[in-house]
Amino acid sequence: MPKPRKQQVSVEATPYYHCVSRCVRRAFLCGTDSVSGQSYEHRRSWLEERILALPQIFAIQVAAYAVTSNHYHVVLFVDSDQANGWSDMDVVLRWHQLFKGSVLSQRFVREEILSEAEQNRLRILIEEWRSRLSNISWFMRVLNEAIAREANAEDACSGRFWEGRFKSQALLNEAALLSCMAYVDLNPVRATMADTPETSEHTSIKQRIKHSRTVKTPDSVSEQTPLLLPFTGNPRQDSPAGIQMLLSDYLALVDETGRIIRSNKRGAIDDKLDPILNRIGLDDQQWLTMTQQFERCFSRFVGNETNVRQACEQLGYKRPTGVSQVKRLLAG
Repeated sequence: MPKPRKQQVSVEATPYYHCVSRCVRRAFLCGTDSVSGQSYEHRRSWLEERILALPQIFAIQVAAYAVTSNHYHVVLFVDSDQANGWSDMDVVLRWHQLFKGSVLSQRFVREEILSEAEQNRLRILIEEWRSRLSNISWFMRVLNEAIAREANAEDACSGRFWEGRFKSQALLNEAALLSCMAYVDLNPVRATMADTPETSEHTSIKQRIKHSRTVKTPDSVSEQTPLLLPFTGNPRQDSPAGIQMLLSDYLALVDETGRIIRSNKRGAIDDKLDPILNRIGLDDQQWLTMTQQFERCFSRFVGNETNVRQACEQLGYKRPTGVSQVKRLLAG
């Protein structure tokens, strides 16, 4: 039986999560149906636009994403500090971009006078909405429902469009995060939908590369695309929220990994790749296995054995889950 989502997600354990949603119907999410010949390629733009728009409302940022023919991947960063720093008005205005809210919240926005009882009721609602705006289940719900409505309207049908539950994996350390991001960013290359990362449509890696070509210093946090969680460089005390690695290092890592994964480009890994893998505690074979088979390699939690045992303890598991996989691939 699937575990309740509250036993899979704990921002105290990690703010990073890999989520996957798959289409439940035979009809394609995107691409071209080989039987009917009908193209659904335009739906990939729907999904990409929504993935990039929701972080402007939620206290959740996107580190990586890829949209394929019948499913999509996102790597999410939950920014609890951002949500806790919002004023009550910030929360209400953000929530109203998604839903109508309540009569009280509409009156609050219009700056009408509320009684003490109404103010107390509104505070309860606002705290509930604040929590939802930093919750990956609500992020995925809002994302999937919008696409399902548009697809059902286009197909002139009703019913479920997505599988009932999205899959989530907690990324507990740097090696887990980077290998998962590379796995997601190289999805179209592995599926032979693209020859290179920079030509892979509807992916975060293309978004980052495209933007980096328009600026003078791509590694600067201020010059990276505002649509995605930034790379903040090597760890330091005053480092802003983001991925603690240089963007240029990550792009090199993905490019070299893609060369290994491509069946017609097998060969030795370039020398510049080795320090990156050494820094995150992986050898070449571990990295290659994870970036090709990430979902199959791990269950709910991804990190070293200590990370996984701590996360399971925090979430109330009677025994750790997935320890054997992480001991084999992420020992340390």
